[in-house]
Amino acid sequence: MRRHVPLANLTPRQQLRAGHLPRRVVQLLVGLVLYGVSMAMMIRSTLGLDPWDVFHAGIASHVPLSFGQVTIIVGALVLLLWVPLRQWPGLGTVANVVVIGLAADAGLALIAPPESMWARVLLLGSGIVLNGVAGGLYIGSQLGPGPRDGLMTGFARRTGLSIRLVRTTIEVVVLAVGWLLGGPVGLGTVLYAVSIGPLVQFFLPRLTVELRREQAPVAVPGEGVAPVTPTSALGSTTS
Repeated sequence: MRRHVPLANLTPRQQLRAGHLPRRVVQLLVGLVLYGVSMAMMIRSTLGLDPWDVFHAGIASHVPLSFGQVTIIVGALVLLLWVPLRQWPGLGTVANVVVIGLAADAGLALIAPPESMWARVLLLGSGIVLNGVAGGLYIGSQLGPGPRDGLMTGFARRTGLSIRLVRTTIEVVVLAVGWLLGGPVGLGTVLYAVSIGPLVQFFLPRLTVELRREQAPVAVPGEGVAPVTPTSALGSTTS
């Protein structure tokens, strides 16, 4: 059983030169599409969403935009916050902003809301598990973190606070704001919070593409290499 996750510390250029690029790009895109579909499944269950999607849904209820369009816009705005944090986006970061939102809207168009409670619970559970698989796929492609994950690691690096504390603070804030805006908080919110970490912990080692050793340097303070996000910190992979 693979327990070690060989996530490398890479600059954007190194990400593209680290080998297995066609496979990694395909894995990235599949992961992002499945991630968007998993979001749509949780929305259609009407049993509650993860913190960032509560925020997205809350905003979408007040503007003439679809859920996916709001997700794209918020992702782009979060990416702008990387500038003062001196974070460098990779191909996966930019793709994350666009593909997940488009896939979420496509999933919402294709998935009908179930009527019975058991079907809603099944859809919610399946969406959460698929979310964990999708997170393992796109993170494991090693083509850059999602904008929200990068915001978390950037704040942690600049402030010296722990990633767990920064992540918890950010997600509590977006959850509270999303709830105040009318975003759906419920059973799904709790289930996601307690299960997504173990799910990503399980799938990520099995889905991470190992890179050439000479292209996977250990980060040295002051070298300008973006830090790796520990698997245990990736409780929310909306990236």
